[in-house]
Amino acid sequence: MFRKSCTCHLRSAFFPPWLSVYLACTASLLSTELKYVRGMQVTSAGPQTIHKAEGESVTLGCSYTLSPFDTGELDIEWSVVSPDTTQKDQMLVSYTSGTTYVHGNHALAKGLSFAAPDPSLGDASISIALLSPTHSATYQCKVKKSPGVDMRKVSLVVLAKPSVPKCWVEGGELVGEAVSLHCKSAKGSTPLKYTWKRESAGPIPAAATQNSMTGELKISNHSQSFAGFYLCEVKNAVGAEHCRINLKANKPPNRAGVIVGTVVGSLLLIFILLVFTGLLYWKLSIRHRFEKEFSNDIREDAPPPESRPVSRGTSRSASQHPQVTYCQVGRTDISFLKDGRTYIPSSNSHGHTAAKYTAVEYDSKYGYAV
Repeated sequence: MFRKSCTCHLRSAFFPPWLSVYLACTASLLSTELKYVRGMQVTSAGPQTIHKAEGESVTLGCSYTLSPFDTGELDIEWSVVSPDTTQKDQMLVSYTSGTTYVHGNHALAKGLSFAAPDPSLGDASISIALLSPTHSATYQCKVKKSPGVDMRKVSLVVLAKPSVPKCWVEGGELVGEAVSLHCKSAKGSTPLKYTWKRESAGPIPAAATQNSMTGELKISNHSQSFAGFYLCEVKNAVGAEHCRINLKANKPPNRAGVIVGTVVGSLLLIFILLVFTGLLYWKLSIRHRFEKEFSNDIREDAPPPESRPVSRGTSRSASQHPQVTYCQVGRTDISFLKDGRTYIPSSNSHGHTAAKYTAVEYDSKYGYAV
């Protein structure tokens, strides 16, 4: 009794009556406003980041619950959040007064629609068909029913599945030498992770090292223990592919036999070159001797014509006209032309000399007849 009276006495001493009433009214208003804020709620609790493969479809969840205090008109908006905070978000699709509106004609709106036939029944999720890399973005669902409002953001990442990789071996697969297994996928969104596994004869020996980024399995000292079938798997966040290869362990060839074979082959090649050179020289020498004998036969069959004496008058005329040879027979000057004809001048009644040409035969031994 004493404690209660002391408490009342202290309250009346430190808090005047008007202040108590003010505090009570403020608390009442805050509790009422808190009820309004908590009235509209988006209840979807899926992952905040979704990874999907190119060509697939996805549903971005946005389920909500209304409160009896929410009496305004229902408004649902889906938009793409701009990475730049100074820029506006891109509106994609909205629902107001029972009507669906598609905003813009950009690539993000293609294949986009509300998942439920009637979004006003508590499900504002959207579906996107045939995903492409352009659909990678952060999406925001905003549900308003005055005075309540709530929103949810979800990030969508569209990746390309890795293509079927190609497996190959570098090295001669010889025992005692280094050999490498390689695996490479031509397509696929990074990061790609490569993993080598052995399908037969137990796990991969510890001496082999593999690189998950490049897809290389390196064996420094190859032996029979490494032989067998190997499987390479490449994967990313949306898919995986693999390839197989058979690694053999061949015995190295006999080095002494290889050296002997190389020496014998080299000697045989040299011998063939010498024989070919000798045959070519022999053929050329025979040809040269035949051409020399043939030219000697031509000289013996056709000797040069014998020289004949020439008179002084003919010599003097020949010096003046080298193409004509003159010969005096009686009083008549006979000229021998270069083409083998004979020129004999004759005089007419007026004292003029007329030229007369006669054909002269040529003898191969004595020349032209005079």
